[in-house]
Amino acid sequence: MADNKLFSDFAPNSTQEWIDKITKDLKGADFDRKLVWRTNEGFNVQPFYRLENMDDKAFMNTYPGDFPYVRGNKKDSNDWLVRQDIIVNDVKAANATALDILNKGVDSIGFVLNWKDLSKEELSTLLDGIFLDCVEINFEKSHGSVELIKNLQAIATEKGIALDKINGGVSIDINSGFSTVGKFCGSEESSYKFMKEAIEASKALPKFKVIAVGGNLFNNSGSSIVEELGFSLASGAEYLSKMIEAGLSVDEVAPKIRFNFATSSKYFMEIAKLRAGRMLWANIVKAFGASNEEICKMSVHGETSEWNKTVYDPYVNMLRTQTEAMSAVLGGLDSFTVKPFDSVYAESSVFSERIARNQQLLLKEESHFGQIADPAAGSYYIETLTESIADEAWKLFLAVEKKGGYLAAFKAGFVQDTIKATAQKRDLAIATRKENFLGTNQFPNFGEVLETIPEAVLTPADKTADDAICETLKPYRGAQSFEVLRNKTDLYSKVNGRPKVMMFPIGNLNMRKARAQFACNFFACAGFDVEDHNGFKTVEEGVKFVTEKNAKIVVICSSDDEYATIAPELFEALKGSATLVVAGAPACADELKAKGIENFINVKSNVLETLKAYQAELGI
Repeated sequence: MADNKLFSDFAPNSTQEWIDKITKDLKGADFDRKLVWRTNEGFNVQPFYRLENMDDKAFMNTYPGDFPYVRGNKKDSNDWLVRQDIIVNDVKAANATALDILNKGVDSIGFVLNWKDLSKEELSTLLDGIFLDCVEINFEKSHGSVELIKNLQAIATEKGIALDKINGGVSIDINSGFSTVGKFCGSEESSYKFMKEAIEASKALPKFKVIAVGGNLFNNSGSSIVEELGFSLASGAEYLSKMIEAGLSVDEVAPKIRFNFATSSKYFMEIAKLRAGRMLWANIVKAFGASNEEICKMSVHGETSEWNKTVYDPYVNMLRTQTEAMSAVLGGLDSFTVKPFDSVYAESSVFSERIARNQQLLLKEESHFGQIADPAAGSYYIETLTESIADEAWKLFLAVEKKGGYLAAFKAGFVQDTIKATAQKRDLAIATRKENFLGTNQFPNFGEVLETIPEAVLTPADKTADDAICETLKPYRGAQSFEVLRNKTDLYSKVNGRPKVMMFPIGNLNMRKARAQFACNFFACAGFDVEDHNGFKTVEEGVKFVTEKNAKIVVICSSDDEYATIAPELFEALKGSATLVVAGAPACADELKAKGIENFINVKSNVLETLKAYQAELGI
């Protein structure tokens, strides 16, 4: 029995045989239109992949820890650092917070210095009690990075800590600053001179990064995954080129660069993005003349994206950040930050920060995600996605290089126009619910009311300088338009009460239930007071009920055949006391319009624009 091979009893099936079978099961539906996913990334995704799809992929013959590092920088694990950021308003308070969270599983700290540059004494207080040779220490938003690096080195030396054990970095990202402000801090020449000084100041700290490449800026401005990667690679290559022109070697510069990516909800693509990124960066650094392959490794810090986070039904953000963390660590990176679920609209609480920490700790300590090198290896789907993303990102990288590099392409508007075009497509997909935001544009929490939301939370982040020389990138969240819509209703209801939208289910039981559920979710997205009903036996009965409820909008929910007679009867009975809306796209729509019924909602409706129109009609 042990020698029997089950699969020898079954003849293998070719790809064409599978396609023929699927086509037959589709019963006339077009294979490409029905099953092929047309992505924003510039390539199509097939419904299935097979071993034969792996034949032409050269990177399939490499191992984890081997050039070009598509399978990860490490040979025997996929381990990463759990990072939490701390806003430094007071060095003693920030130090106390750091010591507290280090005892709760965090092994990487990000100090956000958006108040002033630190003196040596203040830095010493901030780091008091922290074992610098055991914990990664990072500093964000500091203009005095060179002095900070020197002070850090001095403090470590005074404590007797070997400088080659200091891990972390500062974030000097000239291109991201220019991309958000529209000008240099000083001049382009002085900016790159400052970058060179920081690299030279950190030579004694071999594991300390000083150059950041902010791919998260592109992500949070609505870019595709390919655009985030392609523009990041172009920015990183420009830093290499500028520093080499300034007299440094690629061996001195490349190890000082760290890429900061944001992770979105496209689970498998985010895994593939990191694998593709390592492969492309390794080849770029090699082309610059790196002396050995170790220099070619891409250092990556990741964080959960802000673009897809919501203010309404915010606990759903926990689900989003959990899958994002999973895809990021499966793709392989050096450190990761899960942003608290409430971080997009409020100062994070102790509770939300604890949840954010534990999301990673569960993956590491209980799911053991870090113990296997390249967990995604061998997946036909992910390996194909890796190649597809790499191909498209490389095309974009070459297009930027052809325009003279990242800054030249940005000044010419190429980067902004590319990202803006993608963002507009995504906005339309959100408005029409082809891209769902649970709790915001789909299945909203009917009873949720947020009376006060800061304006900054509902608008894109615009840091453009008055004397900017070009258009800038303005990070925003995909849900903002729906949040503005709903918040208008919330504010209106404080004075005028919440407008009532009544379902009017009548006739065919199955159709009226399905359409009532659809319409409830549709109108609840605007924050209206939505109420369903089990069903009315007659139009007269229903009109009496919705009139007593003071309904401003009445949605008739029935079958297409019944609409032809029932909808006109209801329209006449309401006598203009409420707006009548037909749920669906019945064949008799033109006939109904001829009788004065003008409002229809269905799965093809632009939900956002339709609800804006109803708000205007109601005087909101």
